[in-house]
Formats: sequence, structure tokens, C-alpha cells
Amino acid sequence: MYNSQLKTLVCVADCGSFTRAAERLFISPNAVMKQVNALEEHLGLVLLERSRRGVRLTAAGRSICEDAQRLFDFSREAVARARRRAADGKPAFRVGASLLNPCAVFMDLWREVGDAFPQYAVRIIPFEDTRGGILAEIGALGDKFDFLVGACDSGAWLRRCRFYPLGSYRICCAVPRGHRLARTKKLRLEDLYEECLMMGARGDSAAVDRVRDALERQPRISIEDTSRFYDIDVFNACPPDRILLSLECWKDVHPALVTIPVDWDFSVPYGILYPLEAGAHVRHFLEVLEQRRHRRDRDDAKRRPGSGDRPRARDIPA
Repeated sequence: MYNSQLKTLVCVADCGSFTRAAERLFISPNAVMKQVNALEEHLGLVLLERSRRGVRLTAAGRSICEDAQRLFDFSREAVARARRRAADGKPAFRVGASLLNPCAVFMDLWREVGDAFPQYAVRIIPFEDTRGGILAEIGALGDKFDFLVGACDSGAWLRRCRFYPLGSYRICCAVPRGHRLARTKKLRLEDLYEECLMMGARGDSAAVDRVRDALERQPRISIEDTSRFYDIDVFNACPPDRILLSLECWKDVHPALVTIPVDWDFSVPYGILYPLEAGAHVRHFLEVLEQRRHRRDRDDAKRRPGSGDRPRARDIPA
């Protein structure tokens, strides 16, 4: 509903360079420069000052970017309204669902707070969480989805969305069914001696990096990098003589692997992912959810003296 070159300009301004903007937009730096040049030519304005140290907005560029943000907000709301009305004439919350990020947790929350939204339905939007495409799906929050639900400790994800925490999932080990450890009820660190453990490459997940730090202090355990972003192919590719770092919520993802808890305290937070620039209906849902959960926990605390209130959620925009 707006010139896509505007979005490219805003991204370049945010990133401070064509190269970083290209990485965020999943296109080449040359394509980014062409779009900005075309926009400048179309408007007859110089929008960016270019130098070896990067780029920065001119006065005209700042004005265009400020108005572009308002246009983006209006466009998102207009499209959201149209999609809600198209869904049998009833507005709906759009919830993404995939094999590794199912929507069951959201539906439990909906049973908790849905009475506050009698005019709304829930629409499930399926998607594939492939390694090469998951960042684009996260970036589609606000356009394709209102919410996703899943484990989230990824820096790359959290640069593209906001996160309302609900709890945590234990980090476990997925062991091939023919492996010597497959019948173990709970693994100790010593059980992993002489084994090779596959895990996401360092640098994106603080929780996974903490596990790696602990394992690297054990010379009898070897580590093999796999994709930072798991998809079903990561589980498919686990050899019979390897162990895959996994989560308790993925215990039923692959029939050839057995998910076993480990005697350690590592976990990954899970919760609701929602747009960086959330619409009013998304903000209202999270506000109602927070109020209900805080009230419930307060009542539980009164029944169990000394238990205290649950920590308040983060990042609900005003």
C-alpha cells in the first residue's frame, strides 16, 4: 500500500549502511542502492549523504522517514482491518503454526482471556520454519501473523520482533533410538563422555552458548556445530552416532530420536512473539493477558503466603 522503496530507505537509515540493510532485507547491497537511488530520482531529492564511513539522512531524508513511519503504521492497520473483515466478517487474531512452533500454547491462553474479545476469532496461519526462511517469517509479524509462539533466545529473532515471556523449556538431548543412551531416563554429564554433541553454532543464543561453555570444559565431550536455527532437516540429519541438543517441547518432533532430560539447569525462554510495531488489537490482547495472569498469581500468593508475585512481562509497547 506504499512505495516499497520507502521501506528500504528507512532500513538503510536504521542500519547506517547499505550492506547491513541488505542483510536485514535479504537482498544484495547493489539492489538496496538501486532502490534508494530510484526513490531519490523519483522525488527529486537527496535523501542520504554517502561516505566511506557509511550513510546518514539529509534533512529531506529525515522528513521523509518520519512521515514514512506514520504511513507504515496506517498501512498495517488498514491491511489488518481488511483481513479481519474478510475472515467471515469477523476480526481475528492471526497465529502462526509450524512443526517446531505449534500454536497450542496460544490456544491455552485464548481459553484464559478469549472472553474479553467476544468479537474476535482466532485464525491459524501455517508456515514452514526452514533454516533459510525462518527470519523472513519472523519479519512477517504484523503483516502475515499477529502472533507466533515458541522458544526464543535468538538475537537474530529478537531484532525482528518483540517477546512476551511465558516460561522456559529445559534444554535436553535428542538421542537416536539405536544409541547406547536411548533407554536412559535422565542423563548425567559423565554419560556424554566420548560422545559427539551437535548444537547450534555459537553467537546467536545465550542459553546455547552457556551449554557450550560448560561442555567445552569437558575434554572428553566433543562438539559439532549445526544450524543456529533448527528445522526438521536438522533432526533428519542427526547421525546414529551423534547426540543432538534439543528442547523438551520437541520431544515428539522426530520418531527416530528420543528426547532425554539432562542433569543440568540450562533452559530457553518461551513465549509470544509479536510485531516490533504492534497494532492496537495486539497490544490490547497482551495487556489483558498480563492483567489476568497478574491477578491470578496475586490470588495464588494470598492462598500461599510467601510465594510472591510473578515477574511482570517485558516489552509490551505503550
